[in-house]
Amino acid sequence: MIKMNINRKKFIEKFIKIKSKNGDIINLQLNHGQEKLYNLIKNEAQKNKPIRIIILKPRQIGFSTLIEALNFTNTMFRFNTNTGIITHSDEATNNLYNMTKLMYEKMPKELRPETKYSNAKELVFDKEDGTGLKSSIKCMTAGSKGVGRSSTFTNLHISELAFWPKNKKEILNGLLQTVPDLPNTSVIIESTANGFDFFKELWDKSVKGENDFIPLFVGWNEMLEYQMKYDGFELTEEEKLLKSVYNLTNEQLSWRRYTIKNKCGNDVNQFKQEYPICAEEAFLTTGSCIFDREKILSRINCLKHPIKIGDFSYIYENEKIVSYEWINKQNGCIKIYEDVSDGYPYVLGGDTAGIGSDSYCGDVINNVTSNQCATLEILNDEIEYTRQMYCLGKYYNDALISIENNYSTYPTKELYRLDYTKQYIRVIDNSINVKIQDKLGWWTSISTRPVLLGYLVKFVQEEINKINDKETLLQMLTLVKKKNGKKEAEDGYHDDRVISLGIAHQSRDQQIYIVETKSKEKTITWPSELENDDDFSNYGDYDGIMEW
Repeated sequence: MIKMNINRKKFIEKFIKIKSKNGDIINLQLNHGQEKLYNLIKNEAQKNKPIRIIILKPRQIGFSTLIEALNFTNTMFRFNTNTGIITHSDEATNNLYNMTKLMYEKMPKELRPETKYSNAKELVFDKEDGTGLKSSIKCMTAGSKGVGRSSTFTNLHISELAFWPKNKKEILNGLLQTVPDLPNTSVIIESTANGFDFFKELWDKSVKGENDFIPLFVGWNEMLEYQMKYDGFELTEEEKLLKSVYNLTNEQLSWRRYTIKNKCGNDVNQFKQEYPICAEEAFLTTGSCIFDREKILSRINCLKHPIKIGDFSYIYENEKIVSYEWINKQNGCIKIYEDVSDGYPYVLGGDTAGIGSDSYCGDVINNVTSNQCATLEILNDEIEYTRQMYCLGKYYNDALISIENNYSTYPTKELYRLDYTKQYIRVIDNSINVKIQDKLGWWTSISTRPVLLGYLVKFVQEEINKINDKETLLQMLTLVKKKNGKKEAEDGYHDDRVISLGIAHQSRDQQIYIVETKSKEKTITWPSELENDDDFSNYGDYDGIMEW
């Protein structure tokens, strides 16, 4: 084997052959989506780090093809390099194996290492006497018992994870143990979406930075070939919004119309799952979401970043908070979308961590405009949550605070001990009259929860532009009506952000609705001409105190 420096991209586009959609054997030329993936892998490799990437993809981008080309060249030029390819079905395994085999067979003979084949979809680069590369590419199917667990891989390509068998989490975790955490190793997971499943869980964690997989998404609008001739049709409101937000051309919208009609059974939701323009569209399920999904997705596309992110630094002395100060922090627990305005009344709703949840949440709304002004989210720290809620409430003009008491009464009681007495007083509505109880804090029950959710459904329908937080909207997409009739989050997801906002809205009646204007004395600068002037009729009406 001759050692040489190789420009990987140039080598691939010159020597890697693939089968085109119409069956022709052609050179692999990277499209826009493949270029994005190539550059991401290149950047990570140059950092001398293990390459860990998760890809959410539309149909027909060609990510699998590029990954196979990179793994193929990686394996054929390096000793003791083992590449594993695991797909969701035998048919897909055969397709990727045949793709790899074609790359080898069409490689110029002088560049091809010696090989020997096995009967297990494996391409082995080695000599008969064992003095060759000792490298291999093995294609496997996820449903096979103990797939890949006894191997050690340098490169692992996980294909269509969302469509693996039900125990996909167990299978993947076993496979991940086979790849050392070393530079020059790679694990690339790619899949189209399949509802709210383990793949989405992995994707969400990568987006939030909760694992070391780098998320990559390419929308259909980034593919230059996805356009058709425009025949002058009138755009729908949805198309006008897409054109504005994503800078689409009429030719791209023509392709979108054609594909919805002819490849997706005229089902726009099916199109969004197969050809998403944003990651949120990809995970739409066929389940009955209780909110208007179209409005939520449109709102997500129009959202602006928070005006500031951070939390409050405070001095706690003699069991009291004696002062507090806002501190900007990139990873702060509070996001502010609309800053406090003098004289405006605010409501701060809160949802404490309950069964199956580990987040304490808060939402500030302007009680006059209904705008969502700020959100708070803290993991596993009830004491810090309570103190941040105290500071946030004070910051927003002594907002009315209403915190759910179902699982813990500590925040409500502790706020009262800290002299934050402006809290929601519990109400019982028996449909005949409303009774005020002597208990602080919100209580979610079989009677209050439907009312809360029903209000939010109507609010989304009529005033969704007043919801500014992406996490809140994303949770709304997971709230569905289940077979038992209950309106709950999809399995594995939470509704604490939604409930927190709902509690704020449901508590508004106990906060004022008017802006308190402070009277200010008007300072008058008397004209110099008034000096020694006995006639004041030319100087308007001045309301002041005359001094000698």
